Amino acid sequence: MKQDVITGFLEAIPLPSVLIDQTERFIGANSAGRALLGQHIIGRHFATILRQPSVTGAIEKCLEDRSSRTARHLSNDGAQDTTYEVTLRYVPGIGAVEGGAALISFADVTEREQASQMRRDFVANVSHELRTPLTALMGFIETLRGAARDDPAARDRFLSIMEGEASRMNRLVGDLLSLNRVESKERIRPKEQLDLTAHLSSTLKTMQPLAEAGGVTLHFDAPDEPVTVMGDADQLLQVFINLVENAIKYGGTRVEMTLTLLDRDPSIRAPAARVQVRDNGPGIDPIHLPRLTERFYRADSHRSRELGGTGLGLAIVKHIINRHRGRLRVESTIGEGSCFTVLLPLCQ
Repeated sequence: MKQDVITGFLEAIPLPSVLIDQTERFIGANSAGRALLGQHIIGRHFATILRQPSVTGAIEKCLEDRSSRTARHLSNDGAQDTTYEVTLRYVPGIGAVEGGAALISFADVTEREQASQMRRDFVANVSHELRTPLTALMGFIETLRGAARDDPAARDRFLSIMEGEASRMNRLVGDLLSLNRVESKERIRPKEQLDLTAHLSSTLKTMQPLAEAGGVTLHFDAPDEPVTVMGDADQLLQVFINLVENAIKYGGTRVEMTLTLLDRDPSIRAPAARVQVRDNGPGIDPIHLPRLTERFYRADSHRSRELGGTGLGLAIVKHIINRHRGRLRVESTIGEGSCFTVLLPLCQ
């Protein structure tokens, strides 16, 4: 087969693809294959380019017994590790003395691998979060059946702890269900108009008892006129209750919520409402900021669990804001407090 025919055949394949004949050298590659493995691979022995044992072994077997093979090829595109699923098929009648060649295609499965890893991590995290209170419950049940059976004081104390652990599991299950609902609606844009000023004022009134119990003062600064956005009232209530509650629990003695109007915000390319929730607490180490909205990620795991946090609140907030085509920004300085900014497009 002429070289131009081989080249045309390979270019018709949408995946990075190469041909290696019985001399164990590259005899053809499409442009995607050269971009992946190198522009000057033709004529070179495959072992000088593909050095991973699983791939080289599959090539040798394919050339030897002319059978189909699969393997995995790990690479790096300069920004992240990439994983390729390698498929080998034998093509007879081409190559040196027309002895046949191995056609090798590389399918990028990085996103699939990442999704699988995320699912595994999610299951592991949920299992861990549920196992801890379950273990405590089982231990206290065993104790109440034994030595503490006839001790009223111990029984009441253990039942109180068990109630707390059961509530913790209930909150976790509730947040998991909420996250699932939010993700299922993320591509559906809200169609109802909402007075954001009144909505935020109502949110702060809801949080006032918690603030008073924690010795925290709440302040609200907003325009006198209504600020209208397209929004899901229940979901936005969930967003701002979460942000204010976090500020009360983890902040200092003062929480400020401000609502301002922006003529045009570059990140959403439209006039926007900016809501900022600021506290004067200890702040968050900058190392944690990029990961705060990850599921189950906590900047302070011990304190979060003590205060009843599930590690899902900010993940839910992120998905809700994404559904509203908005943006979430987090700024924090150690010793000076934190500021969570929500940007929402205004009704046009």
